[in-house]
Parts: sequence; structure tokens; C-alpha cells
Amino acid sequence: MELRNILIIVALALYALVMAGIVSTDAYSHAAGAEARGLHALMAEVRSANTQVAVAR
Repeated sequence: MELRNILIIVALALYALVMAGIVSTDAYSHAAGAEARGLHALMAEVRSANTQVAVAR
């Protein structure tokens, strides 16, 4: 059981290290920005569709 706990701790530490490496790259920030712009555009489209449905009623 002790070896299993050590392996779990090592795996979590490696995961944290990999995630920190990914987040610190420019590719991640560009992807996050693109996702935010896409979400903003999607929400604008949904609001527009809701307005058109409300007017049609």
C-alpha cells in the first residue's frame, strides 16, 4: 500500500508539472483567446436568435 501512495504522489506531481508547462506556453494563451472570442461570438448569435424568436411571437 505504501508503494501505491508514493506512485500516486509522483503521478500527481508530474501532472502538475506538465500542466504548468502547458499553461506557460504562447500556444495555450492563443488558444484560450480564440476560445473566448468564439464563445463571445456564439453568445451574440444566441442572443440574436432569442430576440428574433421573441419578436415573431
